[in-house]
Amino acid sequence: MKRLISIALIITLVFTSLFAQAVQEEVKKETVSFTDSSGRVVEIPATIDRVAPSGAVATMFLSAFAPEKMCTVSGRPSSAQMAYLPEELASLPETGQMYGSKATLNLEELLASGAELVIDLGDYKDGIQEDLDALQSQIGIPVIFIEANLENMASAFRTLGKVLSMEERGEALGSFVDRTLAMAAENKAKIKEEEVVSVMYATTSDGLGTNAKGSTQAQVLDIVGAENAIVVENVSDKGGGNQINLETAMMADPDVIIFTEESIYKEVSTLSGWKEMTAVKNGSYYMVPTMPYNWLGNPPSMNMLIGVWWLGNLLYPEYYSYSMVDKAREIYSLLWGYDLSVEEAETMLERAKN
Repeated sequence: MKRLISIALIITLVFTSLFAQAVQEEVKKETVSFTDSSGRVVEIPATIDRVAPSGAVATMFLSAFAPEKMCTVSGRPSSAQMAYLPEELASLPETGQMYGSKATLNLEELLASGAELVIDLGDYKDGIQEDLDALQSQIGIPVIFIEANLENMASAFRTLGKVLSMEERGEALGSFVDRTLAMAAENKAKIKEEEVVSVMYATTSDGLGTNAKGSTQAQVLDIVGAENAIVVENVSDKGGGNQINLETAMMADPDVIIFTEESIYKEVSTLSGWKEMTAVKNGSYYMVPTMPYNWLGNPPSMNMLIGVWWLGNLLYPEYYSYSMVDKAREIYSLLWGYDLSVEEAETMLERAKN
């Protein structure tokens, strides 16, 4: 009799467990309607635990916002980047760029990841509605787009907070964006016309790929109150910018030159033409920090937030008056949960100087 009672109890417990599991699965299947930034109405899970980024920019955003909910990355960060990023990213499967002309979608990895939602973040592009509808139909997983250029970034973070049931995190990051842009606008308004600094943002190995005036890659220059020294007719928004010749650079003769890490930064003071330029003669040339992402652009995304604080303080310390060491430590903690030491911050900032 005792054995029968025990068996009955076990059976009851098993059925109870299965019922609870079924209820939980049913809850997970509940959906809500979400209107994304492209105007598409998409049914998404009411509760989301596993999310996949559509590409590199979405990976950047989500790894800062909710790495614990990510089940894939578009591409694995380098070992140098991983030193500052949440450690869980290192073991996530790579799914590639999911749509567009450079699509490299690994469908098998995506489907095996158990993703409940794919999120695309970044700039609005013509045809994005059709692209995302096609992707959603192909993979059988809801796909949404959240516009997240600098103008919309605070809203983007708050929207992510609602979608992922992380409103407090969304508000913290949204408020930081608001504070950053308000700080820059206030300080830019103080700069007198005769104090405006002209800047050339040089990219590529020869320094002659430039992010010209009007480029989204160079928008931090305008935000902090600098004048972009390079003006071209057909502005490129690609990471390398517009290719110019040395004569054009010398004619522009900027007050300051910002180089990227892979450029001629280290030897520029010895190069013919370059060494005659005002910025080089005065030692007013710098290398933008790049870890875990370039602080000014490429991509022009949330990494620009730290770039606003850095470039403003570099060009106009009398107006952007704060300790950049302290600011860098605050931002690394907020965005990536990384405890940047004073020594690490000082090394980054010193390395940016010639």
